[in-house]
Amino acid sequence: MKRSVLTRYRVMAYVTAVMLMILCVCMVFKYGFDTGESLTFAVSQLHGVLFIIYLVFAFDLGSKAKWPVGKLLWVLVSGTIPTAAFFVERKVVREVEPLITDGAAQPVKA
Repeated sequence: MKRSVLTRYRVMAYVTAVMLMILCVCMVFKYGFDTGESLTFAVSQLHGVLFIIYLVFAFDLGSKAKWPVGKLLWVLVSGTIPTAAFFVERKVVREVEPLITDGAAQPVKA
């Protein structure tokens, strides 16, 4: 597995988590203070698109790391729980980093 697969996942995990937190704040202002409806709509649309990209990158990483279905589902769902993606991303990186090959040719011992 290449490092770029993990890097794409990490970036999208952070971006999705931050956008979800921003969306939560917007929802509080929209429903709690009756302001910011158009901003909430824009943030929700942006978060939706970014979440779909996150799902694609997380699925790609999971398939290359050969995760069981349950683990893959947990990683995919973590993007829907505010702040969960930060913690799941750290755990995923620790588990996947030993699987990364930089593509350099390894000498074969005979």
